[in-house]
Order: sequence, then C-alpha cells, then structure tokens
Amino acid sequence: MNDSPIWHPFTQHGLGEPVPQVLRAEGAVLHTADGRRIVDAISSWWVTTHGHCHPAIMAAIRTCAEQLDQIIFAGWTHAPAEAVAAGLRALMPPALTRVFFSDSGSTSVEVALKMALGYWLHRGEPRDRIMVMEHSYHGDTIGAMSVGARGVFNRAYAPLLFDVATIPFPAAGAEQATLDALEKHCRTAPAALIVEPLVLGAGGMLIYPPWVLAEMRRICSHHGVLFIADEVMTGWGRTGTLLACEQAGVVPDILCLSKGLTGGAVPLAVTMAIEPIYAAHYASDRARMFFHSSSYTANPIACAAAAANIAIWREEPVRERVAALGLRQAARLEALTSIPGVHNPRILGTIAAVELGSGEGAYLSALGPRLLDFFRARDVLLRPLGNTVYVMPPYCIDDADLDTIYEAIAAAAESLF
Repeated sequence: MNDSPIWHPFTQHGLGEPVPQVLRAEGAVLHTADGRRIVDAISSWWVTTHGHCHPAIMAAIRTCAEQLDQIIFAGWTHAPAEAVAAGLRALMPPALTRVFFSDSGSTSVEVALKMALGYWLHRGEPRDRIMVMEHSYHGDTIGAMSVGARGVFNRAYAPLLFDVATIPFPAAGAEQATLDALEKHCRTAPAALIVEPLVLGAGGMLIYPPWVLAEMRRICSHHGVLFIADEVMTGWGRTGTLLACEQAGVVPDILCLSKGLTGGAVPLAVTMAIEPIYAAHYASDRARMFFHSSSYTANPIACAAAAANIAIWREEPVRERVAALGLRQAARLEALTSIPGVHNPRILGTIAAVELGSGEGAYLSALGPRLLDFFRARDVLLRPLGNTVYVMPPYCIDDADLDTIYEAIAAAAESLF
C-alpha cells in the first residue's frame, strides 16, 4: 500500500509506480526532490501555455493575494473579474457577449449544458436532447461524462449518465457520414451539439478538417440547434490559432474555456454565450435566473492570473511563438517517420502525435505503463493515450528540450517494438 494518504487522479496505486515530488517549475522544466530535471512535454496536462511560473502571471497573483483572497460572486463583483470579462470580450468573437465564471473545464461544460437547456425551457420550447461526437471527452463530472465517450472511464457511473445522440467521428474519407448523421438528428429538434473543435484530445488526439467543423455549424444553424464549442484544450493557441474555431470561420453559441485561461497557473474557467441565451434567463421572475455557482466562482486571485494571461496575449507575440513551435515540432515529427515502429504522424498547431507499435493499443493495455516507465527514466514527462504518444509543450520550450522529447520517442519506438 502507498504510505501517502493522497489518492492521485488516473493512477492505479496498486501497480506501485513511483510518484515523483516536484519542488519547483520554470519554463518547460520541472525540478524534483531527487534532483532530476524533467522536460514537461505535455504542459502538465495541457494547461501551461507560456511556461511554468511566468513572471507576469506570478506577479499578478502576488499582488492580488495581498489585497483580495475570496469574495462571494453572487450579486458582488471585483476588479480582477471585470478585467477578465472585458479582456475576453475584446479577444473573443463579438457575438459572445456574456461571460460566466466557473472552476474547471468540466464545470464549464456543465454550465454550457445547463445554459442550453435553460434557453429552450424559457423560450417555451423545452428540448432536452444533446448531440455529441464519437470518441469525445468533455470532463469527469456527471454531465460532462454523459456527453463524452462511454467506456472504462465511466462504466461504474453508467446509472447516473443521461442518454445522448452520437454522431460518428469524421474520419478521413468518411466525413459525409458524420454530416448525414448530424442532419438526421437535427431534424428531431435536439437542444444542442457539443464538440471538441478540430482535435479530440483524450480520444486519442484525433484530428479532423476545418471544413467539417464549418459544415457541422451550418447544419446546426439551419435547424436552430445550439452549437457548443468545448475549447478547454484546443483554446489559447494549441491548434495554431487563439481558438480552433477560427480555422473554420465558426462562432459558437456557447464557448467553454479553461486550462490556458490563466496560462495554466491556477484553476479557472469561463463559459461564454451569445446574447439570446442570456436574454432567455433575464426576467423579473427570480425563478428564471441561471441556477449555477460554486463557492469559489471568479476567485479574485485566479482572475488576476487570467487577466495577466490575457495581457500577455494582447501585448506579446504569442501567435508568432505558437507558429514557430508548430514548425519546429513538424520538422522533428517528420524525422520520426523513418522509424519502423512509428505510425500515423499528425500535427495541428502545437499538438503533435504518433502511434507506436502495431495496431491500436487500448488505454489500459500493458503498453501504457511500459511507455510511462521508459519516458520517466529519460526525464521526460509524456503520458501516452494507449499507444498514442502526443507532444503538447509550453510555447517557451527551447530546441534542446524539444530534441530531448523527440529523441525519447524515437528511442521508445526503436527499443520497445
């Protein structure tokens, strides 16, 4: 048994795998208690954008912590939250006029689903069917699991999950089947479609083209179905643009943001909505208010970090860094393709992925622990999805550390297969 009382997420403690202690972090590097220097190849679960402990974000946190800690946000406000809301309004599509704060990507999705259902109820046209995409992942709370792929991740909780309508993933050459399924479901007047734009993250870093996203949006608009874009992972530059939706010329009705919202420093999320969704809840009748909150909604310290992140996007050449990192990764990814054990290389923006070995390794296959051990021994933080190894580093990573990551992947392909 583990001596520590901590129960870690997505960790089978019965395997006795090591749990390193991190003492400090900077840029794209973690420093552990046993003196190791670890290259963070996945931005500590996709959150760290500009780099760990970015000076401007840390300074904003320190300044706020000396003035505000936690303030109730039900009927109250504070300057950091106002700054984030104003900054988002300036950065995001103008149609997304309303900003609702929450605490994580999962809760931002819960909020989006509740907004969609409330919208239809208050219009006097109650709709309760949500459409989802095959292999999708939107979080681990009940609503978020309900709109994600069913399987080992949520099998124990199946009695709690609500039914959804599922459209197939638009695999290359089979895109029309996805669009036809969406068209069919839309004729039954569902409430909304929720999608991960362009990249399905936990589903295996599956990539589909912008024209499919644009066509899905068109179909939903034609049938009056709300379109929810879950950009928790894909937002803040990961796909090469501020939002993945930009590449398809798509503006969603509801937008979910988290992870990179604070540069990855502290937890915070927002759900942005178009004005009609807000207006459907706006009334003198208190029973029509939007019934959602948590004690820490719009925590001032987290908002201060988010405001600093937005300032970085506004004042620094972040888009140029993102583009450069994409090119640097593409060159290294190309070099991997000459190795027999490497298959299906793909890249979008700063997200690169390959399959190692033959076939499709399930998430719980024995391959996963072997790869984790292999990369851990080489001081690289990579967390494969089955036999899919993906790289999603902070934008500040230098060439030497990027080489370390891709050399480790090459060694794994050559040694384990």
